[in-house]
Amino acid sequence: MKKEVLELWPELDWINGESLREKTAKTWEIALERSVLTAADLNKIPFTLLCGPNLKVTFMDHKRSVVHIACDAGNKMNDMYHGELPVNMDVLISGAILADVGKLLEYVLDANGKAVQGTYGKYLRHPFSGVSLAEECGVPVEVCHIIATHAGEGNLVKRTTEAYVVHHADFMTFEPFRERLIV
Repeated sequence: MKKEVLELWPELDWINGESLREKTAKTWEIALERSVLTAADLNKIPFTLLCGPNLKVTFMDHKRSVVHIACDAGNKMNDMYHGELPVNMDVLISGAILADVGKLLEYVLDANGKAVQGTYGKYLRHPFSGVSLAEECGVPVEVCHIIATHAGEGNLVKRTTEAYVVHHADFMTFEPFRERLIV
């Protein structure tokens, strides 16, 4: 695994399966190679383009918080639901780490160096490009399902338990910011 990906994602170590851990990291490596954004940029740019340039929460702040929240929720479900609603933690963690990997292909830098949505992102949102990147790296379909369904597009299909957890972890840490714009 490349050092820059390990620095971005110390949570990769939470994935017990070595093959899945490697495939998850490789997906991020490829996304970074194809993106105009660097690993350093991800720790500076706002996590969403919808909330304006003054947002202090960075892309990586948001992404890592989603992974932590999803992991905590999955562990609690496994601990408290007597096996009735089992959560595959490797699938959950990998899916949470990869949910927004496609955004690296959506963004371009404007003349001032600010991240904005590019032409690619206007036509293919990150759930689609994220699945494409992950499949290229051999990521299992159960994880690709999480990438595909974590956003609004997922409202059209039946989500797995792991996909529900990631979806809600993502939206509970996004919607309050969006709601502040409407008020």
